[in-house]
Amino acid sequence: MNLKMLGSIAIVAGTAIGGGMLALPLATASLGTIPALLLLVAIWGISIYTSLLMLEINLRAGVGLNVHMITGMTLGKVGQFIQGASFLSLLFALTMVYLMGGSSLLESRFEPLGIEMSRNTAILLFTLIFGGFIAIGVAWIDKASRLLFTAMVALFVVVVFFLLPEVNPAYILRESASTLVSKGELGNLWLAAIPVVFTSFGFHVCIATIVRYLDGEAMALRKVLIIGSTIPLVCYILWLMVTLGTVGGATVHGFEGSLPKLVGALQGLAHSSVLQQCIDLFANLALITSFLGVTMSLFDYIAELTRAKENVPGRIQTWLVTFVPPLLCALYYPDGFIQVLGFAAIPLVVMIIFLPIAMALQQRVQKLGGYQVSGGKPALVLSGILGVIIIAAQLWVAL
Repeated sequence: MNLKMLGSIAIVAGTAIGGGMLALPLATASLGTIPALLLLVAIWGISIYTSLLMLEINLRAGVGLNVHMITGMTLGKVGQFIQGASFLSLLFALTMVYLMGGSSLLESRFEPLGIEMSRNTAILLFTLIFGGFIAIGVAWIDKASRLLFTAMVALFVVVVFFLLPEVNPAYILRESASTLVSKGELGNLWLAAIPVVFTSFGFHVCIATIVRYLDGEAMALRKVLIIGSTIPLVCYILWLMVTLGTVGGATVHGFEGSLPKLVGALQGLAHSSVLQQCIDLFANLALITSFLGVTMSLFDYIAELTRAKENVPGRIQTWLVTFVPPLLCALYYPDGFIQVLGFAAIPLVVMIIFLPIAMALQQRVQKLGGYQVSGGKPALVLSGILGVIIIAAQLWVAL
């Protein structure tokens, strides 16, 4: 395995791992640890299949083309419009999620200093500080993101290494969903967890870039996608074991989606102030790296869409379009971290399940040859059904 493949695996894994890591314990706590882990594995399987389906589409359409161009070639202007609208909805929703999560952690950092900060002030401050970096340029953000992501992974290893021995087997083996909530609530909690877990495996947006980087080598790309998506699965399993297995699912469920409470509970288990700082820093980096990656993609997409000029007025205009809509939503809907992350699953399903199925069917009729993911039409039908279930689950919870 060469360095280009290793780098590509890191990109795939890094795209998935981020703010979703913090949301997973909060979203799955009420299911029980074992059911939550089974749900993770099931969603991982869906993510691998859909990524390989997108690989098939990319290779047949032509190495070097982006998703927007491929969609236009196969599904026309209507398909392009749906793809563009889904992409914008997804990135706006994720930006809003990270603004809310980041601001809540920012509030908690000021509390020990005796500084009381309102939620709206924290949201505005987080947007100006970290959102301001986006206007600097992609090159600097890319370098900063690599450094921050490396630090986040190192901290994750430290936190898991020291907290894993604290796992209580009773929380893993005996604590089930039925002991945490009433049976009437159980169905709704499963439906609420599915979209959040699905969104946590959303690495597919980088596939076109990886195909171009590896010059369309099908077997190498297949390995990259399978290994790159398995790394987040392993990290998520370890993280759920550490959080739900130490704090307890019932306790985490009682946090009602509060990130500072989750971080505080984990810090309470730490035997040293250094480990407490590692936990706090890991949580902050997980959010910041995801925030920078998502908003950088959104900023570039809007700049291309509006054909903004590469000067100061043009970048200010693009910055405002990028941040004002999610900022307003975060200000007026400040307590929806988990709910909005679940909502992001809807445009993600359209982007990585429905549209790829439509494009694959269109390409397969033409019998272009080349790489094709196994499973045939039954696998496509099953994927479509699962996509409908994910969207239905989120809509049911929202309504």
